[in-house]
This record gives sequence, structure tokens and C-alpha cells, in this order.
Amino acid sequence: MNRAVRFAGVLLAPSLMVPTAACAGDNSSDEGAQSCAIEYAFEGRTYRDVANVDFTVADKLGTATKPPCDDTGGQNEADEAETLETAYAVNGISPKVAIAVGDTPEDAIFVISYSGSELPPEVEKLIDGS
Repeated sequence: MNRAVRFAGVLLAPSLMVPTAACAGDNSSDEGAQSCAIEYAFEGRTYRDVANVDFTVADKLGTATKPPCDDTGGQNEADEAETLETAYAVNGISPKVAIAVGDTPEDAIFVISYSGSELPPEVEKLIDGS
């Protein structure tokens, strides 16, 4: 079992959590930059990233899918393929709540599956350092 402690980087406010296809951005100042939310699909659930979570990567679970990003609203989804990355368990949290996703455990980011504006208690506990 390969373990690594990682720190996730991007905070998504609940108001910004929208489906990937609905993302839109103004590329006038940063040509070619994507503005889509970081999302992954794994075992029928959608996961989104959360920042400021110290977590420990545990066992490999399988493959997570990152859907294509249509950040301009005019792209043809057939032109951009989905990407596949490894899904890992997070020590102490059910994969139904959170997983880590990345090419390696050291590169994995923390993503959670939830709806609404309240984080699951297990995630709050990690953020609070309890």
C-alpha cells in the first residue's frame, strides 16, 4: 500500500459548482486558459475538488473520468476527449464521500461527492485537523 500526505490546491465555493458543460469563461485576458470546475466521475458519482484538506492516500480503487471542458460554450465536445486518472481511497473516509485522483498517489488531489453548501462531517474533520 502506497501512502502519501497531500494538500489539495483549489477551493470551489458552492456557488461555483456547476456542471462542466455550463462553465463559461472570458478568455480575452488569458487566451486559451480553461475556466471549468475540476470534476471527476467515479462509480456513478460526481466529485469536485476542495482546498485546505490534509489527507492520506490509501489503496488504488480504479479509474476516475474527467469529462471534457467546454469553457467557451461553442466547442464541439467530440473535439475534446475525456481523460482518465487513477482513483485512490482516502484514509478514514468512505469512497462514497471522497477520493483522491491523480496519475500517482503523490500527485493526487482530494475530491468529494456531495450536493449543497455544507461539507460532509468527515471532510470538515480533515479540514479542522481533528
